[in-house]
Amino acid sequence: MSTLWTIVNIVILLAIILGLYAMQKKHISFSKRVFVGLGVGILFGLILQFVYGAKSDILQTTLDWYNVVGKGYVKLLQMIVMPLVFISIVAAFTKMKLSHNIGKISTLIIGLLVGTTAVAAAIGIASTLAFNLDGAQFQQGDAETARIGQVEQRLGEIQNMTLPQKVLELLPANPFLDLTGDRPTSTIAVVIFAAFIGIAYLGIRKKNQEQAELFAKIVDTFHAVIMRIVTLILRLTPYGVLAIMTRVTATSDYNAIWQLGKFVVASYVALALMFIVHLLLLAFAGLNPITYIKKAFPVLTFAFTSRTSAGALPLNVKTQTQDLGVPEGIANFAGSFGLSIGQNGCAGTYPAMLAVMVAPLAGIDPLTPSFILTLIVVVALSSFGVAGVGGGATFAALLVLSTMNLPVAIVGLLISVEPLIDMGRTALNVSGSMTAGVLTSKATKELDTHVYNETSSQSVTA
Repeated sequence: MSTLWTIVNIVILLAIILGLYAMQKKHISFSKRVFVGLGVGILFGLILQFVYGAKSDILQTTLDWYNVVGKGYVKLLQMIVMPLVFISIVAAFTKMKLSHNIGKISTLIIGLLVGTTAVAAAIGIASTLAFNLDGAQFQQGDAETARIGQVEQRLGEIQNMTLPQKVLELLPANPFLDLTGDRPTSTIAVVIFAAFIGIAYLGIRKKNQEQAELFAKIVDTFHAVIMRIVTLILRLTPYGVLAIMTRVTATSDYNAIWQLGKFVVASYVALALMFIVHLLLLAFAGLNPITYIKKAFPVLTFAFTSRTSAGALPLNVKTQTQDLGVPEGIANFAGSFGLSIGQNGCAGTYPAMLAVMVAPLAGIDPLTPSFILTLIVVVALSSFGVAGVGGGATFAALLVLSTMNLPVAIVGLLISVEPLIDMGRTALNVSGSMTAGVLTSKATKELDTHVYNETSSQSVTA
């Protein structure tokens, strides 16, 4: 009987997917289809949990099949991340887009990412104090106890690395290994490797024009093929969002969310305020923030549902270039650096909030200016090297708490609401990298304002 119900559930999902495909055939906009996939996924997941229960075998088997669509989509995106980053950076050199301003562009992007992370930390501190959150109020169950053990093991790994060792982790000792995404800092390593190839190309162009032209043609051909693959994968976004959101809402522990509701609300208030800061920065730069919201919506929706900044990179870069008018070189630098440096959500608001919550347990007054300023600086500096995949926020929190000599057990006590909060954190991370790309393009006078101000979205319609 359970097999029959599983088949029924699969048929229902397929019917919804066919509905989304029919919308595509009717040329309904990409963002609207993503929004429909998000809404239907939330509703369908809630219905599944209500009918079968979150722990039922029927639901677990059903979701295993749904993961073919949801997790399969994420894997396809992850498949193309490293080739996209590598070929786009090299192509930016061959097309003369990064030959003169690479130092200025890199400095601006990193400065914006780290600077906004410091602001995010300040907002996280303010939200925690405003909601009067206290780390002593959280209860420890079996799941939390197991997570605390994992946290302490991860802390030992972090504390064994000195700052110079962490800097060395960014460098590509084996670029072919980094192209597999084996390390948390692999994306940055690939960017560095691609930049070396680009700089070498510029040197060869001065000495042997014929070889340089041949290399540029090969790079341009590969770039065109990779971008076509990206377009094909991104067309699957509404279906991936549908399946992912169905799984999330069908398996969420709403009782735990209710018990920790105050922390969840405070977290989302901080994330929302930081997103408003992104919009204000765009407005100060003379750009319409409403246009940004409309064009960034599909990217942020995917980041929200998938909880992976790395998986969102292809959609991030393509939206920056085709919808927001950012040059390819800057878009790839901003998107790639944003995976490991200055994540506003995972490395900004979250560690700062936890530090303020546990400070009283260590006998520290979180209201003292010295503590607040030190915490903001530590959060900003610790944001280097945070992985753009699941667990990045935990890594950042452990780094900050251990540096501040604060208890780390609270990281394990929030396991029940971690997925829900991580959705908002990831969306903010991606928004931060996109904002850095747009603002850097504006500062270097390379932003195509005509493309930015266009009302139609072109990123995945080709």
